[in-house]
Amino acid sequence: HLGDLNRQPFGYWPNDQFDNLEKHTHWGIEFVEKYTKFVKERSEIEISYAKQIRNLSKKYQPKKNSREEDEYKYTSCRAFLMTLNELNDYAGQHEVMAEDLTTHIICELTRYIQELKAERKSHFHDGRRAQQHIENSWKQLESSKRRFERDCKEADRAQQYFNKIDADINVTKADVEKARQQAQMKHQVAEDSKNEYLTFLQKFNKEQNAHYHTLIPHIFQKLQEMEEKRIERVGESMKTYAAVDRKVLPIVGKCLDGMTNAAESIEPKMDTKHVVESYKSGFEPPGDVEVEDYSLSMRRTVSESSYLNSQGESKPSRSNSRGKLWPFIKRNKLMSLLASPRQPPPPPPTSPSPGDVHNGPQSPQQPSEPLSHRLNEFMTSKHKMQCLRSLKRGGSGPEDCSHLPPEQRRKKLQAKINDINKEIQKEMDQRDALSKMKDVYVKNPHMGDPNSVDPRLEEIGQNIDKLQLDARKYEAWLVEVETRLAEKSDPHRPPSGLYNSQTTTPVNNNCAHVSRESPDGSYTEDHSTEHHLKSRSTDFDDDFDYEDPLPTIGTCKSLYPFEGQNEGTISMTEGELLYVIEEDKGDGWTRVRRNEDEEGYVPTSYIKVFFDTNAKGAMTYI
Repeated sequence: HLGDLNRQPFGYWPNDQFDNLEKHTHWGIEFVEKYTKFVKERSEIEISYAKQIRNLSKKYQPKKNSREEDEYKYTSCRAFLMTLNELNDYAGQHEVMAEDLTTHIICELTRYIQELKAERKSHFHDGRRAQQHIENSWKQLESSKRRFERDCKEADRAQQYFNKIDADINVTKADVEKARQQAQMKHQVAEDSKNEYLTFLQKFNKEQNAHYHTLIPHIFQKLQEMEEKRIERVGESMKTYAAVDRKVLPIVGKCLDGMTNAAESIEPKMDTKHVVESYKSGFEPPGDVEVEDYSLSMRRTVSESSYLNSQGESKPSRSNSRGKLWPFIKRNKLMSLLASPRQPPPPPPTSPSPGDVHNGPQSPQQPSEPLSHRLNEFMTSKHKMQCLRSLKRGGSGPEDCSHLPPEQRRKKLQAKINDINKEIQKEMDQRDALSKMKDVYVKNPHMGDPNSVDPRLEEIGQNIDKLQLDARKYEAWLVEVETRLAEKSDPHRPPSGLYNSQTTTPVNNNCAHVSRESPDGSYTEDHSTEHHLKSRSTDFDDDFDYEDPLPTIGTCKSLYPFEGQNEGTISMTEGELLYVIEEDKGDGWTRVRRNEDEEGYVPTSYIKVFFDTNAKGAMTYI
């Protein structure tokens, strides 16, 4: 008990105890301030940590309308996005911690420190005042004591003088009387001083008793209670400090569980399946490479490998290009010659002209093609070249997405159809809303003019018609792609619709089918045919070398007239003889030449083909 500090001998003042208590209580307040500063710095750390975590999560969030959005179709990317979201919630819990530390500890302790300082000041002010009062009372007691002592000494001296005068016979009676009166007066003063001293002594003893047994113990008790309350408050704050951290642990645990669940949701097989679906082209793989008999009496032309190994024997190029060897044809003819019409060929007339053969024309049967043959077909097909250029340069391509591989084209067209249907539904919703508004205006003319809605309704109707037209256009392209994909996946299934009409009249072909390709993809002619060097280009650009036209592989006779109105086709009259430079690849078109400057595609069902058995086909001209 702090009151025990006052148990000192009489006359010893507890100034040193007040000083000690003052120093201790001041240290206690500084300790509370120190702890408050610690919690404040912890709160700042939590806020800074939460901010950095949020910035980290925001940094790796996918940007809108960017390529990264497409990546989140994979389960691993979605798991990462879920982890980022959980991390954002995790940062929020640290912000909650900082807020609770500030509210329940920092603010409370700051306010309590001010109250503690005021209470401490009040207690020590009362102690200093009580101490000053007892010291003043002691001073009065000391003063009365010294005065009483002095008066007693003077009364004693006056009494001795009177006794001396009274014994002297030579002193007059008047002097003796005067000395006696003087002695009596001094005795009276001494008596008064004594009474005053006793009064002050009694008062001091009373006040001292109250000071040491009541007032000072009470002040010390208040200081002790203040200290105990301070210590208890610090302890409560420390408990709150731990409770604030423990409060967010369940939610933090849920965030961590969410991250674990996100990681467990990753499905590698599904991700690889998405990759396959995203990049599946729909192109057929090349067929088996046939064995070629070199014992036949034919002269091989220079192939790709022989050209690369012995460039000195090859025919020099006519242009000084940097090794970009594409099909050696004139540049202004390239697109019209390489591009097979995208749409299916028209069916032959139902009643052929008189004099024609009874059996309608058909494309000759194709033997299995070697790998180089398939590569040539791939590289020289116009829509495939556009596809490769589009992939390389990032272009948007034509509206029908014909620059894309079949499977990618199907997906793109389906996506466009879905977008158009959404736009149609949106316009229809607006039209319904405006129609209801118009009905309200008709029933309540004071609310608005019904005719004011008509222009907007008409505009929406035009938009719907346009969107529906676009939807039908894309649906037609989608049906075309799906039909071709179905035919490729099931080659034995007979074609339907427009394709059936092309095969209703078969034609007898009198020419024998022999393999016209060499193993390396080059073609062979007789000795009178000029050798043509072919090579693959390393870049899909528009720089092509000038070279002679492709060689003929046979002749054909037109069975019906045909007007070549599409790009890459050529017109012909009935009974006209043309040169065949590239046979039908299965799409219903044959490439022919009229003269040096006129060549293009015609429907295979419109002609009768006579192949030259000594010529090598233009199927492999790269």
